[in-house]
This record gives sequence, C-alpha cells and structure tokens, in this order.
Amino acid sequence: MEDQTALERLDERINQILQKCENLKDENELLRNELVTVKAEREIKDAEVEKLMEENSKKDLEIDEIVNKIESILG
Repeated sequence: MEDQTALERLDERINQILQKCENLKDENELLRNELVTVKAEREIKDAEVEKLMEENSKKDLEIDEIVNKIESILG
C-alpha cells in the first residue's frame, strides 16, 4: 500500500514538472517573439536617428554657409 502512495506522489511530481516545462516553453516562445519585435523596433529607430543626424549635419553646413556669407558681406 505504501508503494502505491509513493508511486502516486512520483506521478504527481512528474506531472508538475511536465506542466512547468510546458509553461517555460510557452514563456520562452513569447520572449523570443518579443525579442524579434524589439530588434525590429530598434532597427527602425536606429535608421531614424541616422537620418536625423544626417539632417543635422546638413543644417550645420547651411549655418556655416550663412555665417560665411554674413562675414563676407560685413567685411
């Protein structure tokens, strides 16, 4: 009788472990999907930052040209 109780406890523990394993697999899949999304968002933001930096550089050149024109006019 005692062996059956131990066997039932073992069966219960195995089922718990299997359920936890399934839960972890599901969580892992969700995290993988989230990681893919975050990487894609980062690439978009990196491209936007690069574009803004290029625009900023162009504006700096325009400012330099305006300053040079003002200096040449003022002598």
